[in-house]
Amino acid sequence: MPTSRNVDAIVLAGGGARRMGGVDKPGLTVGQIPLVKRVLGALPACRRTVVVGPHREGLDTGVLQVREEPAGSGPVAALDAGLAALGPDIADVVLVLAADIPFVEPSTIDALVRATENSPAAFVVDDVRRIQYLLGAWQRRTVVDAVSGLDSVRDASLRSLVPVDHALLDIHGVEDCDTLADLRAARRRAAGNRPNLAPVEFGRMRSVIRDMLTPLPVRSVPVSDAFGTVLATSLVAAASLPHVDTSAMDGYAVCGDAPWTIRDDVAYAGTSNLSPLSDGQAVRIATGAAVPTGATTVIRDEFVTLSHGVLLLREDIPARDDRRLIGEDWHTGDSLVPAGTPVSAAVMSVALGAEVTTLSVRGPVRARILSSGNEIRATGPLHPGQTRDTIGPVIGRYLSALGIDLVESVHLADSTTAFDEALAEPGNVDLAIVIGATGGGAADRLRAALVSADAAVVVDRVAVRPGGSQITAVLPSGLVVLGLPGNPFAAIGTTMSTAPAIVGALTARTSPPPLLGFLTNADAVRGPVTRLVPVTRHGTNWTAETELRTAHLLNLTSHDALAAVPPDVTSDVPVELFLLPQ
Repeated sequence: MPTSRNVDAIVLAGGGARRMGGVDKPGLTVGQIPLVKRVLGALPACRRTVVVGPHREGLDTGVLQVREEPAGSGPVAALDAGLAALGPDIADVVLVLAADIPFVEPSTIDALVRATENSPAAFVVDDVRRIQYLLGAWQRRTVVDAVSGLDSVRDASLRSLVPVDHALLDIHGVEDCDTLADLRAARRRAAGNRPNLAPVEFGRMRSVIRDMLTPLPVRSVPVSDAFGTVLATSLVAAASLPHVDTSAMDGYAVCGDAPWTIRDDVAYAGTSNLSPLSDGQAVRIATGAAVPTGATTVIRDEFVTLSHGVLLLREDIPARDDRRLIGEDWHTGDSLVPAGTPVSAAVMSVALGAEVTTLSVRGPVRARILSSGNEIRATGPLHPGQTRDTIGPVIGRYLSALGIDLVESVHLADSTTAFDEALAEPGNVDLAIVIGATGGGAADRLRAALVSADAAVVVDRVAVRPGGSQITAVLPSGLVVLGLPGNPFAAIGTTMSTAPAIVGALTARTSPPPLLGFLTNADAVRGPVTRLVPVTRHGTNWTAETELRTAHLLNLTSHDALAAVPPDVTSDVPVELFLLPQ
């Protein structure tokens, strides 16, 4: 950009995006970068930059952010707000750009600024011969006089401000994103510049997922509703346990040494109004009852004898105190269960015993199943070429065992837009699990749909058989997509081995140590890449199935787990096991 001329920039990042349903268009992403940030990235040498529109987090602190009044009153009103933010000291050249042009380059900005040396304004002409009035450069006096000369800037036409003798520059590839079709095309173009990812080694796949996924937001829930979630913060006791000294056994609370005179009153669980014990007195006490004031110990029934109202300690009885003292199990403020622990029934019980009423948690992970294929039929008789849906009706059982709540299951017909539409409206879920469409066939459109949705690919294929065509990706909304192969065994194998890593990443769950075992027939099942095979337990060892059929789950009915068998396995090297839900 010429150094002899000062340049300011005004980026218009508001508007109603009526052709996109009123979304915040500048905040949409192309290549995982918001449109407004892509445009700002083309302005490295501007003296000052103003973004007009709703306030946006994450912009450079040097960028001025203002809003036109009233909001949404048109591009000229936004331009006027931008000029006002620049104040009286406006640069020689003012760039005016819309925030929805994803592929504007610094070279284009440079050319526009140079063109204003001989013209009052310059604009880009795109590939379809359309003048992009919101991708232009203006001489200071031209733009200031044009805007100040209007009676009203509200809903005024920017084109009406353009001077007659403006310059036009033919620039390739600078189309704006007016429609969803434009946006998807831009995302496909951005994806075309990405390098192809090599399949991830099976041993690395889960760490890649955990490193790249962002945990779900923390929420506070009543203890009674927390089952299946994961603690986001440590469970801290709100009260001591016991909160008073209590009796651990049915027996007698006594004061001092034997013999003791028994009082007529009884300490029942839940009572608290007994008068204090004096030396030589005893009172009958039930398990769990608060120990009366003055008691020095509690003696269980089998350790005493009663004679004429006098309580005696049996001979040869060891010294023992059957009280549970205050705070014996934990004190107020003690950390009882660390963050990252799944909330089980036991954790809920501990929370209730510690007088904790709410827990800070993540999860549970909510999932939606998207199965694809016109040949898949769930009900009714099969027609030639069709096959029964044997995965959709049962996969929820596997997901539940992994801590995933299945919210909905939807079947998608094969079409060019089915996946685009399904990913655009995923519902209130954290995870979309796609069954099928992960390969390279004519009907396998998942990867193309992920590109159109501007998903960030986390894992694109894994060096494992079966299940190598799996894909894990994240949409700009944060929705995680797990693509499973349509082959039944591969779908379940991928679910059991990959989904736990997704759950762990989304809930920030502490990773449990892997379950390991030794194969008695490792040589018979190893291959060139890691293989997932059914195995059966035999004492401390495991035996792998050697005749594996993957078009159904018959092999899983008689086996206990899946084993990940690496290429270099031997019988004295343990393999990782994934227990199958029964």
